[in-house]
Amino acid sequence: MTRHCLVTGANRGLGLEFVRQLLARGDRVVATARRPAQAHDLNRLSGEHPGRLHVLPLDVADPRSHAELARELPLADEHGLDLLVHNAGVMASGERFGTVAARDLDSAFRTNAAGPFLLTQALAARLAPGAKVAAIGSSLGAMSATARFGTPSYAISKAALNMAVVQLAHALRERGIAVYALNPGWVRTAMGGERAPLLPQDSVAAMLRTLDRLALSDSGGFFQYDGERLGW
Repeated sequence: MTRHCLVTGANRGLGLEFVRQLLARGDRVVATARRPAQAHDLNRLSGEHPGRLHVLPLDVADPRSHAELARELPLADEHGLDLLVHNAGVMASGERFGTVAARDLDSAFRTNAAGPFLLTQALAARLAPGAKVAAIGSSLGAMSATARFGTPSYAISKAALNMAVVQLAHALRERGIAVYALNPGWVRTAMGGERAPLLPQDSVAAMLRTLDRLALSDSGGFFQYDGERLGW
């Protein structure tokens, strides 16, 4: 059965790989990027999959952009969404205690935590009964796994994302819509760096298999890419 999916931050890395693999499954995809004209790989895929991939603009940190996407989405795909993947994220580099900038904390929170929460709220009417919402989290946001000071803006915002997932799970449960936080692992992307052991295609393939297995009873949970339940 063809699913109707939306992936944020789809111009590169994990987001782009989600788009590739969902298309390979036969699904229809709306892929978002802040600057679609510069998303060359996405636009190439769109040409290869006419009618099944639509590329739309979205700034996850801007609620006005959420509202515009909600207005445009029915024009790109009149069906409700079966899968919403919150992949867009930011990480400030080189943060040191004593010099962490308020603007970096604010940017990380607006993009990594408030963005997925508010976008899900804005698109709630477009989510089909039984849909799944996947927020790409991080083990760096797990307080139980934190053993040192590092990447504070990113870590704090990903911890907040975990609570956003729990809140959304409660809000959407009555409609049979499940919400999960997924840790993709340490992946070889622009954010993860060249030393990362996981390739994007392997991480995404595992996350999609995990999403296939997860049920409504798992909603509000935090899971490793391979399906292992993680602690907060």
